[in-house]
Amino acid sequence: MHMDITPYVDSLRRDLLAAADSAGPEARQVADRLGYALDPSVRLAVMEAISQAAAEITAAMATGGVDVRLDGRDLAFVVDVGMPAPPHPPSPPAPPLPPAPPAEEDEGVSRVSLRLPESLKTRADDAAAQAGQSLNTWLVNLIRSATSDQAIHIDVDLSSIPFGGDFPFGGKRGNRRMTGWL
Repeated sequence: MHMDITPYVDSLRRDLLAAADSAGPEARQVADRLGYALDPSVRLAVMEAISQAAAEITAAMATGGVDVRLDGRDLAFVVDVGMPAPPHPPSPPAPPLPPAPPAEEDEGVSRVSLRLPESLKTRADDAAAQAGQSLNTWLVNLIRSATSDQAIHIDVDLSSIPFGGDFPFGGKRGNRRMTGWL
């Protein structure tokens, strides 16, 4: 399901122009320029309001959730109504992530633009789907785990360990390091 927010931005621009009409032609010119200059900010404010509404709807749902995604200049909604458990036993769950520190009640949400190579994004999408989470939730949990007080960063040099021709951790001989977060 997609939502084009352009009509709402245009409506705000028309309202601004109508309000400036009574002040004369110079005010109308300023309002016209402001309307176009404010376009990105208005779009962001509308997207943030819709994202907050989706988060509140998700919180009120017993199962499932609503995700809002940016698709070009449009918003795309992904609604998961949450299906009841299948009659057969589920597969074993993935190992749990360390518990996240409790969020402050008044803690705000920040938007971050992350640019990933397409192949990495595809792998991250797959991993999030395997965990039964949206990509955003999956990334937030990974960052939360890596930045928690209990997180341990591992950086191991494996070059002194004799392996045959097929090095099990990838990479080339002489460049055998294993890094990550536990």
